Amino acid sequence: MLIVDRVDKSYRKGGFFSRERQQVLKNISFHYEQGECLGIIGESGCGKSTLGRLLLGIEKPESGSILLKGKKAGGNRAGSGSISAVFQDYTSSINPYFTVEQAIMESLGIGRDRSSRRDNHAKVDRLLKHVGLDPHCRTKYPHELSGGQIQRVCIARAVATEAPCILLDEAISSLDSSVQMQVLELLKRLKEIDKLGYIFITHDIQAAAFICDRIMIMRNGQIEEIVSTTQLMDVQSPYAKKMLQMVIS
Repeated sequence: MLIVDRVDKSYRKGGFFSRERQQVLKNISFHYEQGECLGIIGESGCGKSTLGRLLLGIEKPESGSILLKGKKAGGNRAGSGSISAVFQDYTSSINPYFTVEQAIMESLGIGRDRSSRRDNHAKVDRLLKHVGLDPHCRTKYPHELSGGQIQRVCIARAVATEAPCILLDEAISSLDSSVQMQVLELLKRLKEIDKLGYIFITHDIQAAAFICDRIMIMRNGQIEEIVSTTQLMDVQSPYAKKMLQMVIS
């Protein structure tokens, strides 16, 4: 479904007029199959979030190609074939002046047509129940919700677009450990019930192992190794072995 082929990305270094560039991604190639959960893990600065922006079409690669169902990534609006996203900073993901209902309806592209208000309420209520929230939350504003609740709203918005894949960029890292597990359990349940697929970007190898089918380990802008989660203990590269050893010890 998603094919990334020999992608490179660099940024200008030292100001707008500088000719010096810093290479962030080098020769990235992998594929993603619809319905799977692919974990992208690595230390801070390894390029995983930059890769996420390229997959979403927010930025363009300097060379190589990213094809989603045969078309360039980001070429379609959400809900019609593009990848939806849930980000780390949930506090800035929702307009603070929007109620939960307005935030979800915005992602659905639903206006304020009075004639369909009842149907809109029903859609929002179903989505909130689906992510484990009380439908009464639809009248609340972000500041009235906990971090875990806001992130569930963000997940509901992503699910609402009916995108073939949801990219989660450090989506649980700002949450308390107990809430992290609740969100991971939710994501796992949605994957099973709705056959949802995820690209799960994280520095947390344990979280990735819990939810992912395959794990892609990145280092210094390159792919170090791609391995099935069931074979995670059999990684070959010294760097991947070191990462695992740090978790085990």
